[in-house]
Amino acid sequence: MIRTHPNRGGWLEVVCGPMFSGKSEELIRRLRRAEIAGQRALIVKPAVDNRYDVGHVVSHAGSKMRAVSAGSSADVLRLAAGYDAVGIDEVQFFDDGIVDAIESLIALGARVVAAGLAQDFRAQPFGSMPTLLCVADFVDKLEAVCHRCGGPATLTQRLVDGRPASFDGATVQIGALDSYEARCRPCYEPGERSERATA
Repeated sequence: MIRTHPNRGGWLEVVCGPMFSGKSEELIRRLRRAEIAGQRALIVKPAVDNRYDVGHVVSHAGSKMRAVSAGSSADVLRLAAGYDAVGIDEVQFFDDGIVDAIESLIALGARVVAAGLAQDFRAQPFGSMPTLLCVADFVDKLEAVCHRCGGPATLTQRLVDGRPASFDGATVQIGALDSYEARCRPCYEPGERSERATA
């Protein structure tokens, strides 16, 4: 896709989609291009995401780029200040202050690329993503391949022992193919809720 970016000042790009849609791969691609252009680039990832490599963002396909971990949105702002291009991976895992942190980076003139899940495993808006999607200058919504039928997948299915996870579970549960599948809407199976939760 060809885009005309602003000539000066900062802006926000959001890359979202279900798991296995290539979000981290796209984030890495954009930040590598920024480095090739001679910009100071940094990727920040949430400290909670330690699936592959603490010091790198790693896509499910194996692409990787050096990254720093942050425990809070305040850490993101502190670590990223002074960079021309800032990537934030798994942005949905950060606290609500991430929106203000990103706005501060943009005000300092940074190009910010935020990648993450727009919806959780219940198919509900995830963390600060709804707000970021609204305030973004550019949005790319990626799709994956449905693990069941091979069609275009826009949802993330959490599995426990091969079956849809209960909706009573915690929203944040770090995992990959062992716990999740990409699903199209017809193949997505809502998890059950306990009677106590629905009463």
